[in-house]
Amino acid sequence: MAAEAKPQIVTHVNKLNYFSILLLLSFNVASGAGGTWKLLLNEVGISAMHSQLLINDRVIMYDRSNFGPSKISLPSGACRDSPNDVVSKRDCSAHSIEYDVAFNSIRPLTIESNTWCSSGGVTPEGALLQTGGDKEGERKARMFYPCDDESCDWTEVDNALNVRRWYATNHVLPDGRQIIVGGRNQFNFEFFPKTKAPSLYKLPFLSETYDVGQENNLYPFIFLNSDGNLFIFANNKAILLDYNKNTVVKTYPKIPGGDPRSYPSTGSAVLLPIKNLEAEVVEMEVLVCGGAPKRSYLLALYKNTFVKALDTCARIKINDDKPQWVLEKMPRSRVMGDMILLPNGHVLLINGGSSGSAGWELGREPVLNPDLYHPNKLVGSRFQVQNPSTIPRMYHSTAGLLRDGRVLVGGSNPHQFYNFTDVLFPTELRLEAFSPSYLESQYWSIRPRIISLLSHSTVNYGGILRLRFMVFGIGGVRSPVKVTMVFPSFTSHSFSMSQRLLVLDHVELVRIGVWTYEVRVKAPRYKNIAPPGYYMAFVVNQDIPSEGIWVRLQ
Repeated sequence: MAAEAKPQIVTHVNKLNYFSILLLLSFNVASGAGGTWKLLLNEVGISAMHSQLLINDRVIMYDRSNFGPSKISLPSGACRDSPNDVVSKRDCSAHSIEYDVAFNSIRPLTIESNTWCSSGGVTPEGALLQTGGDKEGERKARMFYPCDDESCDWTEVDNALNVRRWYATNHVLPDGRQIIVGGRNQFNFEFFPKTKAPSLYKLPFLSETYDVGQENNLYPFIFLNSDGNLFIFANNKAILLDYNKNTVVKTYPKIPGGDPRSYPSTGSAVLLPIKNLEAEVVEMEVLVCGGAPKRSYLLALYKNTFVKALDTCARIKINDDKPQWVLEKMPRSRVMGDMILLPNGHVLLINGGSSGSAGWELGREPVLNPDLYHPNKLVGSRFQVQNPSTIPRMYHSTAGLLRDGRVLVGGSNPHQFYNFTDVLFPTELRLEAFSPSYLESQYWSIRPRIISLLSHSTVNYGGILRLRFMVFGIGGVRSPVKVTMVFPSFTSHSFSMSQRLLVLDHVELVRIGVWTYEVRVKAPRYKNIAPPGYYMAFVVNQDIPSEGIWVRLQ
């Protein structure tokens, strides 16, 4: 049976014509491993199933609240009744933490209801909105407002959602609201805050992409397009949705080969860097990588057979008149991997396994090496293998970009409960950081250092953004110097929700001192291109980014 589930690569010309695609499956990995790993904390008390960087450079992490005590106590010796906990009906441990990047420290936070396999995103004001979960938490929303001391904690909003949201996806919208799409047995979407009647909108696309006994349509990949519509990918299909009218305005071809890429056949996806923001039609390109062949989940669950994961990525220009997927091969198979946009526009593929699927005990062969993807290089030279971690990051792992350019990596708990012994992949409480090669000391002489704007400054839509920076190497600045803006994403189950990177249109680069320069760029003009809120802004010189600063776009 396992052989039936192996991915089939289409090679015959007639089949190419049938799919109307170009398959680019031969590749060469760019030479030279890069990047370094550092263990930050040996134990953070919880397994980081969900994570979100906030504007005070602290990262909120949480797992679920009904599977027994964690390894960190609630604040001030508090306890809470937990009637749905199958291990402990009274729980004195925390299931959420705040990680302080600057001090490399944690503090416990209090969540009152179950946040298992939920979704979220940041508001224009910089707060974290979290939605859904399981059992008593399935229709709740939770807010976390960042603070500079230790006074802030979770607050909960009862009945904030119309239906149960478990394994759903959020996306920040141009008006600052968030749309919540799908979830287990939910073929619909809604908004937070709630809209007036109707407050729940049917989405047949989610039932059309549902595989009986496997699902393969959970945690759909969602991206805001430049026309204000939403690109929604589930299983192996995608649509462009006008959510205001609840109308499908475009249906895309099925991804080549037809294998699923959504949970539990979990791949990942990013919206590639958005450029030429002043163009009449802004090019938007989606990259989907990894996943598991058809029936992999069933074979792992019922037959203890772990099929090799998919080893392909697919790109599509979603605004083309006749968009087509273009396939290319990765250096390795990967399921449950994360994809992170780096400040210089490269994409980091990290975490996951190379066989099996998502779900309890269903993944095998951990992938320890990240892979760096260069979107602008020629096909065949886009991937670069990075140095490996020593820690498997399987199901329920997370990764996210920090303002200093590192990638924070945590989590991995492929078990029903916390399980630290006598299992293939013990519940993982260690927190580590991956530093891409652009942080290496050899690039010190060309690395920009922003000296103004001040962090947390406000930038208006369509305005001129002036960033002064220093580069201490002689002749170390080469035009064009880029300015990129990265929206901080909510990460869970191998997908970074609302993640986007903008390359701002260049106006002028001026040298104003021996080591000092000023770059002037245009802020995005439209909320469809860049929803309002806080972004990390970086100056990039010769592919080497500065440390970012927070700017608020409004």
